[in-house]
Parts: sequence; C-alpha cells; structure tokens
Amino acid sequence: MFHSKTPFGEKDPVSGVIISCKLSGIRFFYAEVCGILFYDVLMGGCARLKSALLIPHTGKEVPYLIHPVEPKKVLCIHDLSGMGRCSLAVILPVLSVMGVQPVALPTVVLSTHTGGLGTPARLDGCAYGEQALEHYHALGVEFDCIYTGYLGGEDQVALAEKAFALWPAAKKIVDPVMGDNGKAYSTVTPALIDRIRALCGAADLILPNYTEAQILLQRQPQTELLTDEAAQALADELTALAPGAVVTGLPLGKYIGCAGSGKDRFLIKKLHISRSFPGTGDLYGAVLIGSLLQGNALSAAADNAAEFVALSIQNTPAAQDTRYGVWFEPLLPRLCPASSAE
Repeated sequence: MFHSKTPFGEKDPVSGVIISCKLSGIRFFYAEVCGILFYDVLMGGCARLKSALLIPHTGKEVPYLIHPVEPKKVLCIHDLSGMGRCSLAVILPVLSVMGVQPVALPTVVLSTHTGGLGTPARLDGCAYGEQALEHYHALGVEFDCIYTGYLGGEDQVALAEKAFALWPAAKKIVDPVMGDNGKAYSTVTPALIDRIRALCGAADLILPNYTEAQILLQRQPQTELLTDEAAQALADELTALAPGAVVTGLPLGKYIGCAGSGKDRFLIKKLHISRSFPGTGDLYGAVLIGSLLQGNALSAAADNAAEFVALSIQNTPAAQDTRYGVWFEPLLPRLCPASSAE
C-alpha cells in the first residue's frame, strides 16, 4: 500500500495522516482535528531538533517547541447551563482553543439558562465550590486569573471572595452579572448588589454592561442613546471602584460600543445588529480574557472580543431560535493562537 503525495508530505490512505520527512532521522505526523494541529516525533533526534512543521493548506512553517510553555490557568466561577450557549458552556471551549487552561467552578448547574426556556432543573454548587477551592489550594495549584460571572446569591459571592483570598497574586476579573436592558434581574436584591459592588472593589478589571455599570454607580438604569464622550465618561467613573473597567453594550446610535477605563482608555464601536442572544456577554468576556493572557493590551483584547461576538451573531441564521444562543462553534479556529517564528 502506497502513501499518496501531498504538498506537505505523504498521506497514509487509511488513517489520513500526513507524514513529513523534512529532516533525516526525524519524522513528524500531524492531523487536523477540530482545526487544531497535533504533532509528535516518530523517530529519534529530539536533542538536535530545530526543524519546523508545515501548517496544512498554507505551506507556512512554525517552529517545533522542544520545551512547551505550560498553559496559563483561569479559575472560572460561573453557572453551568446545559443548553443555551452561555456561561461555562461558552467560556470553557473559548479559553481552551485560545491556549488557556480553564478550571470550571460551577456556582449552580442548570438544565438551561433562565431566559425563556421554562423552569430549569437546578443543582446548587456552593457546597461543592467550597470543597473544590480547598482541594485546589491543598494541591498547590496556582491560578493566573480568577474570572467570576453570575453569582445568584450572597453565598456564591462569598465563594468568589474566598477564591480571591486564597490566590491573591491571580489577576481578578469580575463580570458583575446583575441585569440588562435597563432592568436588574428579579433575583438581584439590594444586599446582593452591595456584595457584588464590594467584590468589584477587590478586582483588577470589571466587565459590566451598560445597565450593570449604572447599578454599580448607584443610579437608576437608563437605556437612552449615548454620545461617544458620555460612553467614555461612564467607563471612567468606574475607576473609583476598580483599577480597570470595560463597559459593554453601549448604545451609540447605529453602533454598539464598549468603553475601557484606566491607563488604556478606549472606545470601540461595531455596527449594531438588532438581534439579542443569551451568552454573548460570556462569549465577549472569555475572548477578552484569552486575548489578555496571550499578551494583548486591554484595548486590543476588547476589540478582538467585540469582533468575535459580531461574527458569531452574523454566523447565526436569521431563522434560528435566539434562545439557544449564537453559532460560535464553527468560528473557534479563528481564536487559535498563531505560532511565532523564533
């Protein structure tokens, strides 16, 4: 049985694996699975390995890393909704494909999200979360980042506070999920708002939407259009609460915007698409955090996130039931980190 020739080497007719003999004594195989390149050394020569792999369909070379860098770890304290493309169901695949190791800590497990799919089955995760944090700490696990999202009660806020205390060196990013479209969620009480505001005060970066930013600033949420100057000013006001803030969902006429405060002030605008989906805030936050951990500036990370959310909405057919979220999965290969030549 013979291997078929390809621009990148010989292809095994049974397995479909492409074999490259670029250097004498060294062979590589690699295959594309879900758009990710996998490779290994088949025959010796590791000590003198300075070769390169060819990326399929491009002919470009990327260096083979003899000493791979350990992926950064993000502790994700969010709810887990089985259906609906939101929270951990979105965050985990996005961070993974961006080269980051997400560690899930579900605050609550739901069969679906709560946005119009009936009453979901529910399993509270607070007791599990307490034990998981203690276990990770006992193992000596170190987190590069702690990312919190929906916290449905004061007990769940306490879980996030404990994580912050156990890993003080981790970058702390809080998405203060409390409301949208000018209204607080029905489960959000004044006491919970105070606890979440205090949690934001312990964070390095907060990611409120337009409604949540106003709640944090103790204002009655409004939905009126903003000028560019007013949008930037709103983000700047949040520096009294946290060193950095990115406010999302800002209505700027025919645009939807996000504004960043702190030393890297910015305003990013994308054309407004008049369709509303659950989970787009989680998608935005995950891409932003993955981009930050790849070494991007906050403004670049925010732009990457806004662009990916916009593409995901555009990729979702108009006839699709919006309650089930955006079709982001086919676009995940776009988020794979590019290898740089040495």
